[in-house]
Amino acid sequence: MKTLRKILSVQPGQPASDGAGVKLNRVIGGGGLERFDPFLMLDEFATENPDDYIAGFPPHPHRGFETITYMIEGRMRHEDHMGNVGLLESGSVQWMTAARGVIHSEMPEQQDGAMRGFQLWLNLPGKSKLDDPDYRDIPASEIPQVTTAQGVKVVVIAGHFSEGDIEQAGAVQRPDTEPQYFDLQLPAGSQVQPVLPNGHRVLLYVYEGSLQLPDVSADTVPTGRLVRLSEHGDLQLSSRNGARVLLIAGKPIGEPIVQYGPFVMNSREEIEQALRDFRDGVLA
Repeated sequence: MKTLRKILSVQPGQPASDGAGVKLNRVIGGGGLERFDPFLMLDEFATENPDDYIAGFPPHPHRGFETITYMIEGRMRHEDHMGNVGLLESGSVQWMTAARGVIHSEMPEQQDGAMRGFQLWLNLPGKSKLDDPDYRDIPASEIPQVTTAQGVKVVVIAGHFSEGDIEQAGAVQRPDTEPQYFDLQLPAGSQVQPVLPNGHRVLLYVYEGSLQLPDVSADTVPTGRLVRLSEHGDLQLSSRNGARVLLIAGKPIGEPIVQYGPFVMNSREEIEQALRDFRDGVLA
């Protein structure tokens, strides 16, 4: 008999604003980050109103973690101090390892229309927080997709998707945290059972439709809810009426998390050093 991962919490996102006033739904962020280790933040942006996004994210710094931006709809331009210029378009991903420091901007390349996607912050272990920064643009054509026997479409952004006879490596593989990042599109009446490493923290975010899990007392997880699961056992997801779900999993780092805005380190002293470095122009 299978032992299924247990539900530890189900929670909604919270309205937030970042950058120069971009309106967001903050799914992860704030206090208690250890519960989500190695993930620090998950923001959802989804609007057809340009007033909600047009001001964008002017130049700002990061240190100590990675940012993963998954664009579902819209166009956003990235520029950074390293000279990278990238265009995020529908279906593409930007994977930026800030490490010791990146100063970058993310600005809309559209005046109207829908802007929809997610930004995930993934922590780095202390040994890697001051490594050289890195940046990669991944167009939609380079992100593998598979369709299961039940018609579930899986966009395999990172890690390795495995179910039955399907084995598909994602566009990105990372050490230490070993992130798994899938966009699951479940047709009505379908089921999917991704195989995930035991010991990984597993999060599900339902961003369209509703999801059924065996361990949910109310039987249904509606749109806009984040589910945090236990670190051991099998996973079984189904949807009666159809759903789109982000499945995010990773190996916890288990180190202290000290955050001050765009800096995430292991101690207050390291945060103070980051602030000094930014002030003195030597962060990046």
